[in-house]
Amino acid sequence: MSVKPVAERRKDQRVDNNIPVKICRDGGDIVTETMNVSRSGAYCCVNQSIAPMTRLKIHLLLSSGDGGKTRTKKISCGGVVVRCEPAAEDKRFNVAIFFSDITSRDAHSLTDYVNRFMSERNPV
Repeated sequence: MSVKPVAERRKDQRVDNNIPVKICRDGGDIVTETMNVSRSGAYCCVNQSIAPMTRLKIHLLLSSGDGGKTRTKKISCGGVVVRCEPAAEDKRFNVAIFFSDITSRDAHSLTDYVNRFMSERNPV
């Protein structure tokens, strides 16, 4: 019996980078880093369960280096938890967040960030 490969359902490319992120919600803030990120969302590990469909405020810090200088851009947007599952580490949870309220400028910055790392990892 052959297994058919599962088609990628995500419309936006994702890059496996650790970006500092602050997740703001009722009950307190969580500071962590992403495991991967795209223009439309992020996946990260947190120290508490967050129920699916929970609305969040997200702050990401994107770093870029141009000509030996490092610049940091802060992205602030709204998000919704789409998945939360126990992580391999005890008492930690992997959380998938969809960016539900993001400005076109910040979305463009995320797309540029992802594209830059994708081109570095897959040179032509």
